[in-house]
Amino acid sequence: MAASMTTSPQTHLLPQTNNPFLNKPITPLTSTISLRTNPTFKPISIKCSATTHQAQAQPQTQTHSSDRVFNFAAGPATLPENVLLKAQSELYNWRGSGMSVMEMSHRGKEFLSIIQKAESDLRTLLNISSEYSVLFLQGGATTQFAAVPLNICKPDDAVDYVVTGSWSDKAVKEGQKYCKPSVIWSGKSEKYTKIPSFDELKQNPEARFLHICANETIHGVEYKNYPTPSNQNGILVADMSSNFCSKPVDVSKFGLIYAGAQKNVGPSGVTIVIVRNDLIGNAQDLTPVMLDYKIHAENNSLYNTPPCYGIYMCGLVFEDLLEQGGLVEVEKKNKKKAEILYNAIDESNGFFKCPVEKSVRSLMNVPFTLEKSELEGEFIKEAAKENMVQLKGHRSVGGMRASIYNAMPLAGVEKLVAFMKNFQAKHA
Repeated sequence: MAASMTTSPQTHLLPQTNNPFLNKPITPLTSTISLRTNPTFKPISIKCSATTHQAQAQPQTQTHSSDRVFNFAAGPATLPENVLLKAQSELYNWRGSGMSVMEMSHRGKEFLSIIQKAESDLRTLLNISSEYSVLFLQGGATTQFAAVPLNICKPDDAVDYVVTGSWSDKAVKEGQKYCKPSVIWSGKSEKYTKIPSFDELKQNPEARFLHICANETIHGVEYKNYPTPSNQNGILVADMSSNFCSKPVDVSKFGLIYAGAQKNVGPSGVTIVIVRNDLIGNAQDLTPVMLDYKIHAENNSLYNTPPCYGIYMCGLVFEDLLEQGGLVEVEKKNKKKAEILYNAIDESNGFFKCPVEKSVRSLMNVPFTLEKSELEGEFIKEAAKENMVQLKGHRSVGGMRASIYNAMPLAGVEKLVAFMKNFQAKHA
């Protein structure tokens, strides 16, 4: 009885683990954060127990525990192991606050420190200027298919869409309800395996905005650079859900960027919108209050209860990306992983095939097929036995797909490639 009385509640909650965060005391470190999210935002000073990280920090080596699978899912996707361990260590009592992040008031000082630091770190990662607001929203990128035209154009405005896959196709179909869209290029006839030369794009000079999907999660095509709207006052809008924070991006080239968090920067439930301030405040009359960027900008993403824990997790991921040296270093790692996998496919003498044009192959989502399609089921089943999961292609296209986001360690790609070569040797 005496022994049980001295056992803390935390001991019962958290399993024994080699988590380094659980083995050292939490020492609050005071730091001051002051930032502008929109034209009306009043900078405030807050005390945050989070440690401040610099983009020039020493790169970290990704690790992988033997009791975890290599998860190649397209989203929700694998998260950095050290982020998960830190979240585990803070789950029961966040940094001495006496409560979990999941229990905090979103208007309390504790959560304010979390969301403001998350925004500050994201601004550092992408070099986002004060001319842009950063919004942490809900509803997924799919909700932005409606929110974008509702906020930045009128019902009769012409809008140009480039359709390079399923997601940009869904975007234009939703946009039809709120503007006058034109599909100025579609890759559907070629099964979405390429991105057009920008010279091919016959843009409407009166178009309010030009919409692209920067990386098509299902079909595995990715823009390596970006078009410029022909309208001098036109706006470039991008859905960056599946390559967000995977590489540096010049945000100043865009009027608006939106992304679901569940690929590269956090769990499902958080949608990030980066919108130029001059585009805020002109929503159509029928715009629901929860889709109005002005409402969320004026309230610093706290108009109603936001997805607090998801935002906290995004903040931990942003910290991790900064600790790796920022997005320049992250892109180098992503290029190396993708090169290894694509080389294995291309050097298989046709046993494996990737349908995507080489110049626009995604660094994040790698679709491939087997020469003998009847072996695809066995491939997926045998890979799972080797602790490599979620390799089945999207139901609309079939085959296989390996999503190798930021958090997929090099060891995961190397193990997949070794398995592919062994599978080929067995079945060729």
